[in-house]
Amino acid sequence: MRLEEPLWLLACLPAAAAAWAAWAWLEPRRAAWSFPDGSALRGAVPVWGARLARSLPYLLKAGVLLLCAGALARPQAVRRQSAGLTEGIDILLVTDTSTSMRALDFAPSDRMDAAKQTARRFVGARTADRIGLVVFGGAPLLACPLTLDYEALLDVLDGLEAGMTGAEGTAIGDGIATGVSHLKSGRAPSKVIILLTDGRSNAGVIDPVTAAKAAASYGIKIYAIGTGKKGQSTIPVDDPMRGRVLATITDDIDEDTLTLVAASTGGRYFRATSVKELAQIYAEIDGMEKAPTQRPQTVSYRDLYPWLLVPALLLLSTELFLARTVLLRIP
Repeated sequence: MRLEEPLWLLACLPAAAAAWAAWAWLEPRRAAWSFPDGSALRGAVPVWGARLARSLPYLLKAGVLLLCAGALARPQAVRRQSAGLTEGIDILLVTDTSTSMRALDFAPSDRMDAAKQTARRFVGARTADRIGLVVFGGAPLLACPLTLDYEALLDVLDGLEAGMTGAEGTAIGDGIATGVSHLKSGRAPSKVIILLTDGRSNAGVIDPVTAAKAAASYGIKIYAIGTGKKGQSTIPVDDPMRGRVLATITDDIDEDTLTLVAASTGGRYFRATSVKELAQIYAEIDGMEKAPTQRPQTVSYRDLYPWLLVPALLLLSTELFLARTVLLRIP
């Protein structure tokens, strides 16, 4: 325990001295009876009882002052968290937000919603990793830099929409390259990109395999996830004449390239055709990458002054009650 404002304890000395002086010198000089007719009760109360009755108000007031002085000194409990090792890595979620992510083959939601909800659970299961988010359609965008503020990251995840980058196409290579540029300077012992896409690279300026080789040169591992049902799926599209209608698209995931991208960095390629499979893949990745990082010693303090203020209030209430009832003085 420690005192944040110890000088307030000096107030205890004059408080105690004033209470003693009032009891020892002032009380005998006061011409007051506890009852209108003192002669009728003479001898009914022992001397020690009468003395206690006279001194009790001063003792209660002194107790109030002492407790308040102690509270103002702000006693605090010290809580120390020792230094040690904890698991922590740098992770970038590189997520496809092209318009094809609106496909309705991940019932009861579309691919985009399934990716968001699964990523939310993945982030919620981590405790000491810096996690960021890159999105890409026809162009890449850093949506959230590496952070330990998971609440902020989850807010960004909630706002993802298919087609949000405004550029048509699927720039997988550019998405990977953007992730590499933000991971390469980190000091974490392990750096990971989790790439999620439902198509093949048909936009951007960097080839996915070239971007993967750059990742490998910086020790960045890529886990690639191809998402979407095999075969045909329905997708809502806007028709200028009929409004929102359902159209049919065919699975177009470039699994060979994604497998090569992952393998060239020491990672793995996964295929998810349902929400359950996507969740299992994220859970598997979650268990693959664990790296120790040093956790510094931390010290926190908890104020204890309420434990002094509450009894001070009780003593003050007791003194006021007694002064107006059993210890009432009649001049």
